[in-house]
Amino acid sequence: MNRIQILDCTLRDGGYINDFEFGRLGIKKIIAQLTRSNIDIIECGFLEDGNDDPDLSLYSTVDQIAEHLPQDHGCSMYVAMACYGEYDISQLKPYDGKSIDGIRVTFHYNEVDEAIEYCRQIKDKGYKVFVQPVGTTSYSDEQLMALIHQVNGLQPYSFYLVDTLGLMHKQDVMRFFYLIDHNLDKNIHIGFHSHNNLQLSYSNCQALVGVVTSRVISLDASVYGMGRGAGNLNTELIANYINDHISRRYNIEPLLEVIDEYILNIKAEHDWGYSVPYYLAAINGCHPNYASYLSGKQTLTIQSIGAILRMIEPEKRSLFDKKIAEEKYLEYQSNEIDDTQAIAQLKDQVKGRKVMLIAPGPSLNDNVEKLLDVVKREECLVISATFVPNFLETDFVFLSNLKRYNTTFNTDKRKVNLICTSNISIDEPNLYVVNYSSLLNEEDAIRDNTSVMLINLLKRLEVSTIFVAGMDGYRANQDNYYLESLKFVQDVEHYKILNDAMTAKMKSLRQNMDIRFVTPSLYD
Repeated sequence: MNRIQILDCTLRDGGYINDFEFGRLGIKKIIAQLTRSNIDIIECGFLEDGNDDPDLSLYSTVDQIAEHLPQDHGCSMYVAMACYGEYDISQLKPYDGKSIDGIRVTFHYNEVDEAIEYCRQIKDKGYKVFVQPVGTTSYSDEQLMALIHQVNGLQPYSFYLVDTLGLMHKQDVMRFFYLIDHNLDKNIHIGFHSHNNLQLSYSNCQALVGVVTSRVISLDASVYGMGRGAGNLNTELIANYINDHISRRYNIEPLLEVIDEYILNIKAEHDWGYSVPYYLAAINGCHPNYASYLSGKQTLTIQSIGAILRMIEPEKRSLFDKKIAEEKYLEYQSNEIDDTQAIAQLKDQVKGRKVMLIAPGPSLNDNVEKLLDVVKREECLVISATFVPNFLETDFVFLSNLKRYNTTFNTDKRKVNLICTSNISIDEPNLYVVNYSSLLNEEDAIRDNTSVMLINLLKRLEVSTIFVAGMDGYRANQDNYYLESLKFVQDVEHYKILNDAMTAKMKSLRQNMDIRFVTPSLYD
């Protein structure tokens, strides 16, 4: 047996990127190519309750996995992952050599005792068991030693060192490795699963390749580094490194074919890899999902994301909790103020007037004359949201997030009256500041959507009629903004969530307000 092994987790960890929708042909082909490459261990996906879609790398039985495996297994072992508590072990038939060879079990610290028993039941059914605790760095040495003691009693195939938060440097990896290596039964393999938040997965694994030990070490990797957040170690990179420094046993071309035929297409639609938010998550010891959640708001500067991450209590950082993320976000943004005077001044400005609300959708480009005609005919007060139009004078510009101010408004030096929410601390002439929290929406997806917050403000100002232009809705694979400088990128699924929430919200608002769309909109 090779002392250094590669475990490819493309179909499992990579599946977070595309909701595991590799397609049945894709799953079969990727497994076949990894087998041709002589990858030691191939993870075929997740075992989860209630999954029977053959196009997903999610399975409820091992027989479903068997359908994807090649007849010639070569030198490869096949495994799947089960999260403790998410897969009913009674569905697992005894090992018969016709499907996967092993099961990786992942669990959190508060589930250790139950998870070890769960692993024991899997082992009793004849499968190789990989014990994979979430977030090794969150364990104290004493806690890790207690877990190792239980693992020694279980005698699984492998025990894992897991860098869930992507924050480990070489010295951290080596300290944990030697602690485990010294205390773990010599017959149990050690695995290492890293995340690439600090771009250290490759170098950390090189360090483990160079360790002098008789212990078998398995390195988790995925083709093209595919994985949520900052991604993982690249299979093709570590395979080539082992070829050059230990022995030439991996075929690289089949891995590159997987990239060319499947992964690049996924990469074009769903992004992963190094980013500043994931870097911030790592250096603050936070789960990367906190970073992706906050950056997905598209309302925060990098400085603000870092500040919110530091607001999370240290003991709550290692496991992502959406409720905590939203609470800290709103706490950071709120900055409660008394806006009575600003509201009174604005009421004087809009009293008896109809309002033209201009959002930054691309329909503005084809409807300028129509928009100008409505403004003139209805004698509208003009308020734009997040930007300064270049085809007419606005009475006000409304801003609700600092990122928009920094990237668009702050670079436009035309004199305008600015209405901003209290979460933005700026010094501008002709500035009206209104309370941020009073304009928020109940729906999570559009809680602080600028256009809807503006409508909520107009409701507070007792405006009776609003004409709306440029609130087009979000469409995949096309420009969604009037100006290139306004462009923010979202994935297709997020567009659908936004559109559904906006449609419902506009329907609700129009029951009590006279809102008329001037340009085409998905919400009309």
